Amino acid sequence: MKRCRWVDEKSEIYVKYHDEEWGVPKYDDKELFELLVLESFQAGLSWITVLKKREAFREAFDNFDVEKVASYTFEKVEELLKNEGIIRSRGKILAAIGNAKVFIEIQKEFGSFSKYIWGFTDNKIIKNTDDTFPTSTPLSDKISKDLKKRGMKYVGTVIVYSYLQAIGVVDDHEKGCFKY
Repeated sequence: MKRCRWVDEKSEIYVKYHDEEWGVPKYDDKELFELLVLESFQAGLSWITVLKKREAFREAFDNFDVEKVASYTFEKVEELLKNEGIIRSRGKILAAIGNAKVFIEIQKEFGSFSKYIWGFTDNKIIKNTDDTFPTSTPLSDKISKDLKKRGMKYVGTVIVYSYLQAIGVVDDHEKGCFKY
């Protein structure tokens, strides 16, 4: 079975992520929040690093319950900084908490985060048809700018583009890939 070139076939976790998750449209706010947090922690690192720590992140971040994350205290931040199972960056932890608060505000404004994020494409999936793989696009620029204006951190255009791929707004499977 042929997969996208970026998949390390020797890594079971990477293969599973590619085959079962990446590029699959997601509409559930819980999943959308989880991937937003994970993508922000990935900044400056490889995605495989985050995938390997995903279960530890789920445990450490209360299974990505956005309300709980939004209410984290200084003590919880200190606890997370000691957790060797996750990426221990004070800036990224604080961003996750702040982003949770903004996420909730977006849910209130739009009815759900899903309606907000999918609204940028009128609920349409953007399908890669030419096998060019940008790291950002005018769409990710627009969403990044809006999220930052609302107060989110670690949501630059490259992170947002990667997020759009992860949640299936953008389907960037290569033409030779069985998922294309």
